[in-house]
Amino acid sequence: MGKDIGATVREICAALPDVEERHGIGMADFRVAGRTFATLAINYRGNGRIALWARAPEGAQQHYVGSEPACYFVPPHVGANGWLGIYLDRGNDWLAIAGRVQEAFAQVAPAALRRQLGEPPAIEPPTETIDPEELDPLSAPHAQDMLRRLRAWCATLPETTEGQQFGNPAFKAGNKTFLAVHRDRYQRRLTVTVWVGIELQAALTDDPRFAIPDHAGHQGWIALDIEEHFDFDEVQRLALGSYRHVALKRMLRALDEA
Repeated sequence: MGKDIGATVREICAALPDVEERHGIGMADFRVAGRTFATLAINYRGNGRIALWARAPEGAQQHYVGSEPACYFVPPHVGANGWLGIYLDRGNDWLAIAGRVQEAFAQVAPAALRRQLGEPPAIEPPTETIDPEELDPLSAPHAQDMLRRLRAWCATLPETTEGQQFGNPAFKAGNKTFLAVHRDRYQRRLTVTVWVGIELQAALTDDPRFAIPDHAGHQGWIALDIEEHFDFDEVQRLALGSYRHVALKRMLRALDEA
């Protein structure tokens, strides 16, 4: 196997002093002195892009996006703060990418580390793109099998639809989500997330397969790891309770009459 795009980005960042990599929600952040200077954003929220978001000097975003729109873009969220989006799979020169990363590093690094910078390193370009499971973690065969079974079951519940939540499949009763599916692109853990309420949530976390999600945990949601063991009956029971919590009365009547 050759070197892929992610490995090449990591090689560029590792050539800089005192850099550490941290995994966020589906993305890898590169930091120096506790501050993020670049983020590897692969298929962010299902947008299909293989990209790097990088801090940039004042005016650089406008310059690069305006002069080379095939190579650069304004990234979501951080773009408003002047960050630069860099396409990694559209023929962009890797020496130029290394230069943008070095510029990003210089925006936040302490002066002593900035003084260590030389010319951007000559990087051997990648020979591979991205591992398909890193681009789309749910493309794994067991994840696809689980999704097929969940879709078929959710379709039997009144007024359910499938949409997206942070780029992941989410099933709704009316306009409220009752079940979400996620597989982390780095740790490769497959989870389903449902509402169970605060009391049951506390009891379930005695089982190491369950974890309280960061964003919705305070509202009574729970995440169940099913990477190694998928008990469909267990997931159905939990998801049905979550459905009943958010469904309208007419949906519950239709469910009970079925």
